[in-house]
Amino acid sequence: MNAFSQAVEDGLTLTRRSILKNFRNPDIVVFATVAPIAFALLFGFVFGSAIDVGGSNYREFMVIGILTQTMLLTATNTGVGIALDMKLGLVDRFRSMPISQSAVLVGRTNGDAVNNVFVIILLSLTGLAMGWRIRSGVLDAALGFLLLFLFAYAASWVTAAIGLTAKSPEVLGNAMLMVLLPLTFISNSFVPSEGLPTVLRVVADWNPVSAVVEACRQLFGNIPPGRPDPDVWPLQNPVLSAFLWVALILVVFVPLAVRRYQRAVSS
Repeated sequence: MNAFSQAVEDGLTLTRRSILKNFRNPDIVVFATVAPIAFALLFGFVFGSAIDVGGSNYREFMVIGILTQTMLLTATNTGVGIALDMKLGLVDRFRSMPISQSAVLVGRTNGDAVNNVFVIILLSLTGLAMGWRIRSGVLDAALGFLLLFLFAYAASWVTAAIGLTAKSPEVLGNAMLMVLLPLTFISNSFVPSEGLPTVLRVVADWNPVSAVVEACRQLFGNIPPGRPDPDVWPLQNPVLSAFLWVALILVVFVPLAVRRYQRAVSS
């Protein structure tokens, strides 16, 4: 068996381990969806009547924003889990075993990706109960869900790279919130970016979160009728730009996370 086949087999073995571990702790999925559902109810029924989205139903407008925000927030579970494994010495145990070093990260991110599928399903059902509707074809809708899944997977590798340098899981959790909340709120997730002040609008228009949200709204058929056409390339071509963002994040952060893991276990 060559090195690549060994790495794939080790990655699949640790993926099964991560999935079984998560199934034995269903609280991870439950608590990953409770807060987003509370956000959805608050935004939809408390703030929704005061926010104008150009003739469209606000609850339909903001469900995609909630889904995208949740994909980012649940991605922090990967970084926190890796930081906890480092703190408890589990990584040292893996280091003493004859396995591919990258398999530990692959197993963790793949296992969390399975969790994200359940989170997407639960939140989508909540959105449907609140009035969100998919107004496009089956293929476009499937592509929209695939984009959300891939965006969450790419974000997991970002938090994995950060988790390998965090001093503790607690520090990582708080630090990630300080980054992820501005990233999701300075975007078109919950309000149209056209109404933002100029500086914030530029940030929002080029924010990868805005590209994913706009792409999903287009793929699910949720673009508000009569809305003016965007004047920046990422929002004019949201599906292409969103997939390019996902590819760029993976190209940068997968090797970065593997290199940081190798440095951590060799020190």
